[in-house]
Amino acid sequence: MNLFFELRESLAISWAALRANKLRSVLATLGIVIGILTVTLMGAAINGLNQAFIQSVSSLGANVFYVSRYKWFNNSYEDWMSMRRRPPITLADSERAARLLTLAQAVVPEITDDDTVKYKTRSADSVQINGMTEAFLQVRSYGVAEGRFFTAADGEGSQPVCVIGSDVATNLFRGESPVGARIKIANQSFQVIGVLEKQGMMFGDSQDNRVIVPIREFLADIWNSPTIDQIIVKANETAKLDEAQEELRQVMRQIRHLRPDQPDNFSINQQDQIVKWFHEQTAVIAGIGLFITSLALFVGGIGIMNIMFVSVVERTREIGVRKAIGAKRRTILLQFLIEAASICLFGGLIALGIAWLATLAVTQWLFPASLTAGIVIISMLVSILTGVVSGFLPAWRAARMDPVEALRSE
Repeated sequence: MNLFFELRESLAISWAALRANKLRSVLATLGIVIGILTVTLMGAAINGLNQAFIQSVSSLGANVFYVSRYKWFNNSYEDWMSMRRRPPITLADSERAARLLTLAQAVVPEITDDDTVKYKTRSADSVQINGMTEAFLQVRSYGVAEGRFFTAADGEGSQPVCVIGSDVATNLFRGESPVGARIKIANQSFQVIGVLEKQGMMFGDSQDNRVIVPIREFLADIWNSPTIDQIIVKANETAKLDEAQEELRQVMRQIRHLRPDQPDNFSINQQDQIVKWFHEQTAVIAGIGLFITSLALFVGGIGIMNIMFVSVVERTREIGVRKAIGAKRRTILLQFLIEAASICLFGGLIALGIAWLATLAVTQWLFPASLTAGIVIISMLVSILTGVVSGFLPAWRAARMDPVEALRSE
């Protein structure tokens, strides 16, 4: 009970002292505001980017392999030049792999190019043109919003067809139904038979600014080459990914006529490689942010400590009087710790308000950011801890002050 009364008394005296020195208290919070603002914004940015990344990369599929000439990440210049000398992946490679693989649910060749798409007098520039087979929907989590996806018969027919993304539909047709209309790609006419569901962004690029055509039509009418970018292979079972990957590797070596002593002249990429790379990048960003945050909080903490030392000196007689009438050391210690923690808590609340507004602006104009309850709680705890740590030495000095000497001070 005595401790409760001491705490209440210390809290009242602390708040009275802060109100009596409003300007000093406000100035003392500036360093803390910067530090906590950095903590909060860094956490919100990383959290938001992580959520957006997981949402984007999930469409690649956890049980999907991507066979190409190149590794996606961690390539040195020498590795890159070596991979450039590899023989290209061809449509024939994909077709043979589809016949030989036993642990694959679907095998899809893919080739990509950028081109201008035209409809009557309208045009859309830098549209991603994908050559695929009808099995594309089995390896990627896409749906058709209007019309249908093409079939094997469409890919072998005399009438070139295509399926377009929602951005292309919006830019070229402006409210009209695209299904049945004819568009031009590389001066070739294609009939639109379907519109894909909206997919959003992946790594800063729109997944809806695309046109998908049967791969044989792509190679004949647009690409004029049998080479493709990659082969997409979806494994039958997630539990047998390692077995499926090894089978895929052996089949590709067989297709490309590699001797046992020769290294692979292809790369098998997976979603987890992107996830690993992303976490490595965010770890670096978080490390830099932690350093900047620590520096800002250190400077702010030093400022709080200096102000608290000044406050102790100015209130020496007050401390002497309180100790002379029976105030305990812990009461004096608690009073000054509460003052320091209150200043930092006030700065933290200001920082959170600024961070909330900044998060809204960043999400609107730059990239997704997410200010969660966990980040808010951590920011508040860091604020209070900074106040307690930076205010401890001044509070300890005040608590150990001799009342006789304190009363003699002018």
